[in-house]
Formats: sequence, C-alpha cells, structure tokens
Amino acid sequence: MGKKTRKNSIPLAQLAARERQIVEAVYRLGEAGVGEVLAAIDNPPTYSAVRAMMTTLVQKGVLKYRREKTKYLYSPVVGVDTAQRSVMRNLLDNFFAGNPAKAVAALLDVASEKLTDDDCSEIRKLIDNARKEGR
Repeated sequence: MGKKTRKNSIPLAQLAARERQIVEAVYRLGEAGVGEVLAAIDNPPTYSAVRAMMTTLVQKGVLKYRREKTKYLYSPVVGVDTAQRSVMRNLLDNFFAGNPAKAVAALLDVASEKLTDDDCSEIRKLIDNARKEGR
C-alpha cells in the first residue's frame, strides 16, 4: 500500500491546524477518501480544498494513498503508536519543559474524575515497568 510518499515525514506538530484536523480524521478512520474525511471534520472547507490539502500531506510524507478503481484512499504513513509518541514528546518538550512529572500531574488534574481504580493500577504498573527497564 502507499504511493508517492516522501521518505522523511514532517512532525505532526509542524502541520497547520487544518492539516492536523485532516490527519487526525484519517487516523480515526484508518483509511479514508476525501468524502469520508469531509464528513469526519468540523466546519470542513470545500471538497477541492480537502483534496488539495491531502495531496500536500502526501507530499509532506504524512499520508500515503492507494487507488481503488476511481477512488483514492488515504492512510497515515506512521502508525498510531509512533504518532502518539511524537505528539507526546512535542507536548512534553514545549508545554512542560521536558518534565514528565509536570505532564502527568496536568493529565491527572484534567482526568481525575474519569480515573477508575483499574486505571490507577494500570498507571502504577506502567511506571513500575518503566523503572525496571531503566526508563
């Protein structure tokens, strides 16, 4: 799968707001044509504008495409795990001065009413595993 992608994609944080919105929709959908992306985003521009931005995202190495009959289907170049790590690294560096404790404190503050006992146990396990692995 995948035609016309650059070898080095740009970080998602460097995309314009509308480009990020499109890429996020493609991640949610897994693979999508322009029409599906239009339906998945708030206040979308025209079909032609979305198609042009998706072509630009292919040129930037963020999306790839395959042709299915007369339709082009777009998908992310990097997997969701890689993209999440990239976004988190950018967030940590730019908003929390590289301090993971501050980032976790902010996350816990925002999500405190949504955390279940199982969530807390999972977080503890993740921290314990990271320590064991020397991270």
